[in-house]
Amino acid sequence: MSDDSRPSPSGARTAAVIPAAGRGVRLGPGAPKALRALNGTPMLIHAVRAMAASRAVSLVVVVAPPDGAAEVKVLLDSHALPERTDFLVVPGGDSRQESVRLGLDALPPGIDIVLVHDAARPLVPVDTVDAVIEAVRDGAPAVVPALPLADTVKQVEPAGVPGEPEPVVATPERALLRAVQTPQGFDRETLVRAHETVTDNVTDDASMVEQLGLRVVVVPGHEEAFKVTRPLDLVLAEAVLARRRLNDGF
Repeated sequence: MSDDSRPSPSGARTAAVIPAAGRGVRLGPGAPKALRALNGTPMLIHAVRAMAASRAVSLVVVVAPPDGAAEVKVLLDSHALPERTDFLVVPGGDSRQESVRLGLDALPPGIDIVLVHDAARPLVPVDTVDAVIEAVRDGAPAVVPALPLADTVKQVEPAGVPGEPEPVVATPERALLRAVQTPQGFDRETLVRAHETVTDNVTDDASMVEQLGLRVVVVPGHEEAFKVTRPLDLVLAEAVLARRRLNDGF
């Protein structure tokens, strides 16, 4: 179905870009992290469904490993996805930043708002996605969902040898800090300009917009939007899915 038949209430059309070209070495050897199974379904499919769950998202662009675009396309075709949303797979680059830029390059005209979402955050609730989109619609050039920190944070002087004790140099005020999640939302022109302007390799698209001197705002994140990075995270994600199945009755 064409996304033209489903404009958002504000008239702005939204696309989500999911960079999924990384290997995920901290989860150990095997398939790329985004293709690891979670409750029998690849994490990438969960992440795609999470973006498509928002009725405001008319297109999801998956940025695949450079040599794996065909495989990822077959993967998407083999799983049930919302018919009201269009899906596109493009090959990625050597870095996350390059992969996001390639995803941006693939967007058709008429897209006004862009979400950038980590494939390794498969369980973000739709309410969080919608809150990010709404904040961009309200005029913010860049929006990030984030949570207050539960732990005290120490700034240290890195040790020269891994595993050696590290001296503490400061204790930042925790109330002023946030743990940032995705999807991060952007005015399309702003994000394109950031990728054209910022040459440093960064892991956070919002920080690129910050380097342009533009305002970035935070909306409340969600505890289930955590990043699946280590084996223990997979256990937690399975538990979240089990609770959802119990609550939803399927």
